Amino acid sequence: MALFLETSTVLLRRIKDIRPLTAKRHRVKGKWATTLPKHPPTRLALQHFDATYSAQLGDLWPSVRVALLSERKYGALLNNFCHSPDLEELQAQGSAPLRLHQAGLWPLAAVNKAPQGETIWSEFWSIMPDKFGLLSYYLMDAASVLPSLALDVQANHTVLDLCAAPGGKALALLQTQSARFLCLNDSSVSRTSRLKRVLHSYAPKELLTDDKLRITSVDGTMWGEIERNSFDRVLVDVPCTTDRHSLMEDDNNMFSRSRVGERRSLPRLQAELLLAGIIAACPGGEVLYSTCTLCPSQNLGVVERAVQLAEENHGIRLQVVSLRPLVRMFQNTFHFAPDLHLGEMVVPHLAANFGPIYMCKIRRLA
Repeated sequence: MALFLETSTVLLRRIKDIRPLTAKRHRVKGKWATTLPKHPPTRLALQHFDATYSAQLGDLWPSVRVALLSERKYGALLNNFCHSPDLEELQAQGSAPLRLHQAGLWPLAAVNKAPQGETIWSEFWSIMPDKFGLLSYYLMDAASVLPSLALDVQANHTVLDLCAAPGGKALALLQTQSARFLCLNDSSVSRTSRLKRVLHSYAPKELLTDDKLRITSVDGTMWGEIERNSFDRVLVDVPCTTDRHSLMEDDNNMFSRSRVGERRSLPRLQAELLLAGIIAACPGGEVLYSTCTLCPSQNLGVVERAVQLAEENHGIRLQVVSLRPLVRMFQNTFHFAPDLHLGEMVVPHLAANFGPIYMCKIRRLA
């Protein structure tokens, strides 16, 4: 036994002596740079926001920063068309009903725990359809319903949602059952397909007929050439940097190095979309511009640019409509940025971690 141990010791020593002589080409060493980017988009986004939003928001930025980096709160848009809404599950999760309209058209429940995947088929929620195959609620950031509410759709209005996918705001508009005709557009065919799936999962077939609803997939910036002076209400919820996503997800992140040019061109695209929405509105009609970013150049700057282009190039006179009544209605639910000279903005806050959502409403005078 002693001889065996001595022999084993010698063998182990020899193996250790041989290991350094192994040819380099046979060594395997993982390279950090091949698995993780040295500067991931989420980190680049945070650096950018620290540099810009700290100057913009001042003392408010530290609390907004913490909220953006914390678990977000969700809302469940209850489906008025569903015959068996599953409210017990929401209440079991500690959700309190929150009505977002005096007539109760947009009841929401605030949800503290984020679902997995953020899809309407989330395993966390296990949403069961009713006997007609309709789902009982749609998960979304509760502040995201405010643009649809601010649009103030009245009976017999014709409504255009210029950038409608994935469908939360469109579904909220459909819930009112006020619009005589609803046109939903998105430039992406794949996103339009998702929009159709959402509508078929939440709305009865009689509301999705051609005389009440049209879904298109065209370049929204060209809409002013397709239909001019046609709609009583226009929602322009434009693509943006999507601040919360940019800080939390590296996939499809606008701050990826490969998307620098796309990100820098966003304000121009947004202004073109808003201008197209203004041209599509009829005289006396109203346009609601919205984003999910805190960035001034994508918010106030875009509105100012589009208004200027509409007046100078198309002779369209516009008037900004105050959203202060909406702010007063929900000041105890959402945290609004103070002292904006144009529009209103929901800013994330730990006590009300919704948003960001920027909104500005414009009325076309002529």
